[in-house]
Amino acid sequence: MHVAVLGATGAVGQELLALLAERQFPVGRLTLLASPRSAGQTLSWNGQTLTVEPVSPEAFAGVDVVLASAGGSVSKQWAPVAAAAGAVVIDNSSAFRLDAEVPLVVPEVNPQDAFRHNGVIANPNCTTILMTLALAPLAARRPLRRVVVSTYQSASGAGARAMEELRDLSRTVLEGGDPQSSVLPYSLAFNLFLHNSPLQDNAYCEEELKMLHETRKIMGLPQLRVSATCVRVPVLRAHSEALNIEFEEPFPVEEARALLAQAPGVELIEDFAANRFPMPTDVTGRDPVAVGRIRQDLSEPNALELWLCGDQIRKGAALNAIQIAELLLDPSAALAPAPACSSAGSA
Repeated sequence: MHVAVLGATGAVGQELLALLAERQFPVGRLTLLASPRSAGQTLSWNGQTLTVEPVSPEAFAGVDVVLASAGGSVSKQWAPVAAAAGAVVIDNSSAFRLDAEVPLVVPEVNPQDAFRHNGVIANPNCTTILMTLALAPLAARRPLRRVVVSTYQSASGAGARAMEELRDLSRTVLEGGDPQSSVLPYSLAFNLFLHNSPLQDNAYCEEELKMLHETRKIMGLPQLRVSATCVRVPVLRAHSEALNIEFEEPFPVEEARALLAQAPGVELIEDFAANRFPMPTDVTGRDPVAVGRIRQDLSEPNALELWLCGDQIRKGAALNAIQIAELLLDPSAALAPAPACSSAGSA
């Protein structure tokens, strides 16, 4: 296949290239695209040295799949152009996620939606991908009613420059200096702050509302109640989430644990005797979302609580996009149960 990577020089673009080789995706020709500012750079891929080209209408000629990770404004401009040229665009930005005509896909959760595309498929937000992997197998067994989630999001979610800044400012603090951030609004070194995406009129930030609206769309539960609090933490790579999940009826912990232990894309890490549960270091550079500390909510008989960690750059972005492309090549590769519908009222 002729594959194009739009945003090839960014952190997710680099991960896309690594995964294309690692997973032996059937690439016959690979085109690397980026802004004119990054064009001309050379990147190594699978024993080849490739030159990054500036994105243009001509660059999409003959391309079968575009893996796009260059930001919303770039995707809005170029995804329709690529689709009109005959390519399927798998877009990692927020540009099309809530567009009713564009499927929003996590292959382990709603693979069937990928085949309803009109040339563009949206890759969900990283925190949403990680959360829905844990929710889907439970929702297939008992109707969901409400989800309350707190996220602990690493520097990688803000890109390669934020990761490098965290390294630099951590050294500054250790040397007794005053850390001054230029990439993030505040220094993340030995610090944390509420997510810096724009605050909305309802006092939730954009990142938190992504988790609400995207989860509803992916899981086909338009009335599902979701409340999120998103926090940026001083971790280089991999996000963590604390979930409180309310169902329509009690959900035995052991049943939930068994479902999650065998769920696709999920890994169970639990040792209550040693107080050992998932950590970002468990999943960094790895595919699975690690889940653990599954327990009964003491305040609500119909609710469970759990903790999860997942690599934001990998499953939270690049891997999910490539899995969508793999799904299009082999529709039998992933089949997911439909979530049980909730009778809960509107949010």
